[in-house]
Amino acid sequence: MRIADVLRGKGDSVVTIDPDAKVSELLAGLADHNIGAMVVVGADGVAGIVSERDVVRQLHTHGAEVLSKAVSEIMTAVVSTCSKSDTVDSLTMLMTENRVRHVPVVEDGELIGIVSIGDVVKTRMEEL
Repeated sequence: MRIADVLRGKGDSVVTIDPDAKVSELLAGLADHNIGAMVVVGADGVAGIVSERDVVRQLHTHGAEVLSKAVSEIMTAVVSTCSKSDTVDSLTMLMTENRVRHVPVVEDGELIGIVSIGDVVKTRMEEL
């Protein structure tokens, strides 16, 4: 099965955030959309990814002042991505090797979707 098949089933909607947005805005968006991560998109496309885990680790280190920091200060800037032609097997390996739970889908430099570990598990269950 290909990533395109996963996106066809779940849709290609991606919640994104600007690198200059505050972490407090990020948290509101995560809660409002009931999601665990957001892709950070700047003028040049995907700039990073930021998750609940990133926020928790920063809160532990810096305390509540992290809420007023820019998302760009806490995001992961080196983003593991995939394409719609990749297989779910290759994505599973990428997630395991890089210890990530959310992978943006990029085609020709443009963000076209996101796949989470939950999407992979759901796909596996459907295959069984």
